[in-house]
Amino acid sequence: MKTGIVGLGHLGKIHLKLLKELLEFNVVTFFDANLSVIGEITKHYQIQASKNYEELLSVVDAVVIVTPTLTHYELAAKAIKQGKHVFIEKPATLHVAETTKLAKLAREAGVIVQVGHVERYNPAFIVSRDSIKNPYLIEAERLAFYNVRGTDVSVVMDLMIHDIDLVLTMVKSKIKRISATGKALVSHRADIACAIIEFENGCMAKLTANRISQHNIRKLDVFQDRTHIYIDLLNKTSTVTDILPYSNSQSGNVIIETGDHQAKYELHTNKPMVNPNNAIKMELLDFYKSIHERKPISVSLNDAEAALMVANQIDEQIH
Repeated sequence: MKTGIVGLGHLGKIHLKLLKELLEFNVVTFFDANLSVIGEITKHYQIQASKNYEELLSVVDAVVIVTPTLTHYELAAKAIKQGKHVFIEKPATLHVAETTKLAKLAREAGVIVQVGHVERYNPAFIVSRDSIKNPYLIEAERLAFYNVRGTDVSVVMDLMIHDIDLVLTMVKSKIKRISATGKALVSHRADIACAIIEFENGCMAKLTANRISQHNIRKLDVFQDRTHIYIDLLNKTSTVTDILPYSNSQSGNVIIETGDHQAKYELHTNKPMVNPNNAIKMELLDFYKSIHERKPISVSLNDAEAALMVANQIDEQIH
């Protein structure tokens, strides 16, 4: 599939490298506003740069957009109106209304648009999904070292939106209430944030994000009836612990006795086998399959809109 990529910063270069490794894509051109980047990419990959975005669109079937969030709507809308399939890095746009408009344009044009919520493809999350049935409490923690690249948006849109998207895939219920707090410390937007999302089915999710931390952490704790699922998204591991009636099996499991000694329980711990993958490569391949094999879109604009709606509400409360 003749493909162009726009935005060759750190993440854009990763996308380009992986697109070149996938036989399903033929990267025929690229565009970036930085002249030094153009020279670097042209020399390294022997790909001809387009003079502008319009020229890029004239020679491709699909475009991969890896530019700052502020530009996503305009770039994606232009591509969709010309009948091009679009892959957009998360968040889809800056505002919910823009994502809604893109979804309408995509339906009218009959094109595929996928959004890069890459944590859906994290192998630790993939292997844990079957164990997640009906959570009543989810705790998400995402801490990162400071990086100026993400400061065009708040930490909510930069980091927390990953966990917002995962929570919305795990909890099949409408949102009842959102409360949040946060603070801008080194940039003009919130650098730390904490949000609590309450759902109509009784589930509660607590999300913490910090982009000026001295630790790098990405983890989820999912609690449901007598089961605790710990997902280490950074180190790609999963641990499922079930509380079961005592069986006297002498299996070495942790034993819990109630205070009145009338009941005993065992903690059964299982570490599912995690199959390593390249999450970005997997999402790009799914993008291709949605176009050419009619595979359902893995992360649609509707999915992105739902996550963005929550992120915007959190940002508004912090502001």
